[in-house]
Amino acid sequence: MKKTICAVSCAIWGIMLLATHDGKALDLPITPGPFVGTMDSLTNYSCPEWFRDAKFGIWAHWGPQAVPEEGDWYARKMYQQGTPDYEDHLKRWGHPSTNGWKDIIPLWKAEKWDPAALIALYQRAGAKYFVSMGVHHDDFFLWNSQLHRWNAAQMGPHRDVVGEWQKAAKAAGLPFGVSEHLGASFTWFQDSHKSDTTGPLAGVPYDGSDSNYWDLYHFPASSGDDGWYSKDPRWQQQWYDQIRELVDNYHPELLYSDGPVPFGNEVGLSQIANFYNDNLAHNHGQLTAVYNCKQPSDGRWEQDFERGVNGGINPHPWQTDTSIGDWFYNKHWQYQPLSWTVHMLVDIVSKNGNLLLNVVLRPDGSLDPEVVTMLNQMAGWSAVNGEAIFGTRPWLVFGEGEVKAKGGAFKEDFTYSAKDIRFTTKGPTLYAIALGWPDENRLTIRSLAKTGDPDMNRIQRVELLGYHGDLKFDQTTNGLTVELPNQKLSDLTCSLRITGTGLKPAPIATEQAAVTPDSRNRLIFVADDATLHGNQLKLEQQGGKSDIGYWDHGDEWISWRADGVKPGVYQVGVVTAQLAQDATFVIEIGGQSFTVNPPASGGWDKFSDTALGPVEIKQAGSLWVKVHAADPASWRSINLNSIRMIPER
Repeated sequence: MKKTICAVSCAIWGIMLLATHDGKALDLPITPGPFVGTMDSLTNYSCPEWFRDAKFGIWAHWGPQAVPEEGDWYARKMYQQGTPDYEDHLKRWGHPSTNGWKDIIPLWKAEKWDPAALIALYQRAGAKYFVSMGVHHDDFFLWNSQLHRWNAAQMGPHRDVVGEWQKAAKAAGLPFGVSEHLGASFTWFQDSHKSDTTGPLAGVPYDGSDSNYWDLYHFPASSGDDGWYSKDPRWQQQWYDQIRELVDNYHPELLYSDGPVPFGNEVGLSQIANFYNDNLAHNHGQLTAVYNCKQPSDGRWEQDFERGVNGGINPHPWQTDTSIGDWFYNKHWQYQPLSWTVHMLVDIVSKNGNLLLNVVLRPDGSLDPEVVTMLNQMAGWSAVNGEAIFGTRPWLVFGEGEVKAKGGAFKEDFTYSAKDIRFTTKGPTLYAIALGWPDENRLTIRSLAKTGDPDMNRIQRVELLGYHGDLKFDQTTNGLTVELPNQKLSDLTCSLRITGTGLKPAPIATEQAAVTPDSRNRLIFVADDATLHGNQLKLEQQGGKSDIGYWDHGDEWISWRADGVKPGVYQVGVVTAQLAQDATFVIEIGGQSFTVNPPASGGWDKFSDTALGPVEIKQAGSLWVKVHAADPASWRSINLNSIRMIPER
């Protein structure tokens, strides 16, 4: 049950809310309404039905950084001597001490951009909402701002990009959203203040050092202010005012922030409250607002995973944001195949999520021919299979099969087959979607096996979406086996509509893939093979090694299973990187445990090896390895590369 709204009257009536940071007052006005900038107030939020039903949105992650056709983060990398983007800029436009990012902006003309035609194509492909970029880290606004001269209405294409996207989306009946990446811009753009360290122009400041352009590049950051979000209250105030202008002038249904809640709770939560209250006022008391950021919320907003997925069903709706290519147009990249998009969508929807897909636009606002082809193919797939996607809800389990997508950001490339099946529901109807067409035209769903309960999984009818003939099926204790037509309908999926009574998942083996001993009976538990139990954990690369990082929450943990283990005494060691001296964690192996407190390694990419001592395995077979915080309340982050068990001779 939602908590009773009991905000103080001054906040209800929108009187300015003051916060302090390092002794300096912040002016955080909130549109009048029931929400205030606290976690407790935001518990009164409920995700609107339009977002729960939509499942698939398309994003235009587009702006002047598309001009060089070199991909994401060009506006920063061009100021990093030795990088390909720096060399590209030097060759084409000159040295960044004189010809910098400010000089690329006028080259963005968007001369072939037709938002109405693009929205129509996206809608045919199945998109149920559309999101425009509002501002990237490059500090160039795509809306007609009165607070910031560096905007698309006054420079570049001289068009209100956000406004025109919104007009086209609304005309098509699609909810409209905007993404803001401004919060990270203040520290992200500090490289523009530096200079070459070698060469004939060593020591000559880049154009970001010119105070005449600090309204674009920002003033120099204070020493130590180098996190994703700045600690400087002046920049926090600037972000609040400018994003509030975007919300108050365009009233989007969706607002996305590229990171966790910006600047900690007080500033960011006030912006969320303003967004929700503005939405209520603009929609006559009906809340249709969706806020996305990369932080868990327990239902206060919809968490977003960049280029990743949830490992299982989340009771609260969530979103994956990803791209068919690089984030900005990159002439060197190949696009993802249609199968990748479809399989991502099906897996995400089965877990109560939405897919927000960036369809990469060329600098002029057009699409590459292969992207148009992919969208038209997506339209054909959606016309047949959309019934099992749009407007659905998760089943009691998300699926079954050989591939288990590890949860977390930056984990999205999985090779699925027809043996991987995902489930959705709509009322009493169950949908089973195989991620491929099965061999021999026969599909077995183990989750719908007969059980000892005569009232469970009583199948009455099985239909194939896109096929009008009858299907034969047989149900045994091994599963529900369906005979498909001889003619393959699709290489991508096979979607079944199943009706019956007592539909519940039968117990099946869902264990993770096992680690096995090598030829010398050594067991090496590497990051790539771990199962991650948490929303923030992710697999990454640091210092040339794979590791499990972003371990910022002490209640998250990781595990491995090993099979074929032989009895004996093993010497145990662990390879980690950590900044803190007191990053204490526990490794459990077959019911035995080690408490580990490795020394600080000196950097997240500097790994140290810690020998832990012996562990005795008394029985052959399987064992589990688990790593968790010694004390979740005092947890200090680590990057974990591997654990080893070496048998004694």
